[in-house]
Amino acid sequence: MHSSSGWAIASMIAAIVFFATLGDLLIASAMRRLDLDAIRAERGIAGASWAVVTNLRFVCGVLGMAGGFFSLLFALSHADVSLIGPASASLTFVSNAVAAKFFLHENVDGRRWAAALFVCLGVGLLSL
Repeated sequence: MHSSSGWAIASMIAAIVFFATLGDLLIASAMRRLDLDAIRAERGIAGASWAVVTNLRFVCGVLGMAGGFFSLLFALSHADVSLIGPASASLTFVSNAVAAKFFLHENVDGRRWAAALFVCLGVGLLSL
C-alpha cells in the first residue's frame, strides 16, 4: 500500500488524462489536415511518412502522449495500479469524447455520452 494522499493521487490521474487527451487531440487534428493519399501518390510512402513526422501538430501530439506516459510511470511509482490504471484509462475515454465534440466537432451520439456517464460512475466506485 502506498501512502500518497487522495489529492496527490487525483493530481497524478489528472496529469495522465490531460497529457493523453492532448496528445490524442493533436494527433487526430494533424492527421485530418494531411491528405496522405495525395501526398503518397505524389511523393510515395517515404514522402507521406516525412509529411507526418514533420507536421508540428503531430510532433506536439506525440510529445503530449509522451507526457501522459511519463505521468503514468510517475503515478504508478506512488500509487496502486488497481486505482491508477482503470481511473486514468476510463477518464481519458471521457475526456476524449468531450474533446472530440468541442474541439474536433465530431458527432458524439447519445450512446457515447451514456458510456461516458457509466465510466464516470465506475471511477466514482473505485474512489470509495
